[in-house]
Amino acid sequence: MTVFDRQIKIAPSILSADFAAFGAEVRAIEAQGADWVHVDVMDGHFVPNLTFGPQLVKAIRPHVKTVMDVHLMIAPVDPYIDAFADAGADILTAHVEAGPHIHRTLQAIRGAGMKAGVALNPGTPAEAVAPLLDDVDLVLVMSVNPGFGGQKFIHATIDKIAALREMIGDREIHLEVDGGVDVATAPLVAKAGADALVAGSAVFRGGSVDEAQIYGENIAAIRAAARG
Repeated sequence: MTVFDRQIKIAPSILSADFAAFGAEVRAIEAQGADWVHVDVMDGHFVPNLTFGPQLVKAIRPHVKTVMDVHLMIAPVDPYIDAFADAGADILTAHVEAGPHIHRTLQAIRGAGMKAGVALNPGTPAEAVAPLLDDVDLVLVMSVNPGFGGQKFIHATIDKIAALREMIGDREIHLEVDGGVDVATAPLVAKAGADALVAGSAVFRGGSVDEAQIYGENIAAIRAAARG
């Protein structure tokens, strides 16, 4: 992990990448300016979709030179923490809604050698993570209902982002936003206080491994919009 800072970071979600070419896709987005690589893990139970497990994370780990940002949309979380640590996740994020013992989960994530993140669904208030702020390295605000890429941004989450930014204060905690982030919404979430922006379709749209410069143009446009 790099030294903590609040500069805008773009974290393309490989949920929107070519599943048959993950290694090449990861190398392409990093070469084109991605700061983090965001991996959405879904179990078909906590969310209505089924994506990747620890084996996939381990397979693409050698291709990731920046930060592997793994977002668990699964329940329960605790039985899989060690597997994702072994797979090489740098940040492991669990949902506050995923189980009754979130403190234990976050402590276990840190104990396994990873940075610990906590995520909130759109309907969960900012106050739900107030007791957790001394146990996390990242707070992830879902700005769509988790489960699928390409959804429309929920504007009601802007006030939540701002509230969390105030709650975090001077703690070294990243504030990440995931869902519907593009050139139109990036300035809104950045102004509210987010410093890590997950973007899937907005990064990968129109590009490919063979036309990776389009990824770079998309990443640069989102970053420029966020910086104002």
